[in-house]
Amino acid sequence: MKNINTRIGGLFVVLAVLSLSFSVQAQSKKKISELKEDSKAAKAEFLEADWRMEDRFKEAHGYVIFPNVGKGGLGVGGAAGNGIVYQGGQEVGAAKLTQLSIGFQAGGQAYREIIFFQDKTAMDRFMGNNFEFSAQVSAVAVTAGASADADYKGGVMVFTMQKGGLMYEASVGGQKFKYDSF
Repeated sequence: MKNINTRIGGLFVVLAVLSLSFSVQAQSKKKISELKEDSKAAKAEFLEADWRMEDRFKEAHGYVIFPNVGKGGLGVGGAAGNGIVYQGGQEVGAAKLTQLSIGFQAGGQAYREIIFFQDKTAMDRFMGNNFEFSAQVSAVAVTAGASADADYKGGVMVFTMQKGGLMYEASVGGQKFKYDSF
């Protein structure tokens, strides 16, 4: 009898773990689905602000869209956001952006960011998690016609669009990324 109770108890533990595992996977799938929709909306807003960006999307080897990046600081600052990675126009994975900065800064802001990859080498560097921006990298703030004069530096081109907030400091230097395929 004790052996049967042990087996039944073990079965309940296994079922509970499987149930919890399924619940976590379903939640992750839901979050990814929402992130995909947010990325599509962000792309549409970038194109609405500068229709010439359509060529950037078509010509790039790949790109990543971070639809919601939150940034804040007072002396020491940080930023974080999640995005969807595209290659050949197809969704291939998800990415996480983190940034830590030290220096004169105060406030907070929310913004969108797109990173275009010029070629396979730049894209592979990103997807291999060997990618971060140095302090010298800058972003182009999207306005009408802003993309016309933008150019790749080190195989990447970065565009940002402010969503809200006010912050004195607007660099993308020091950003690090983590890529996960679907």
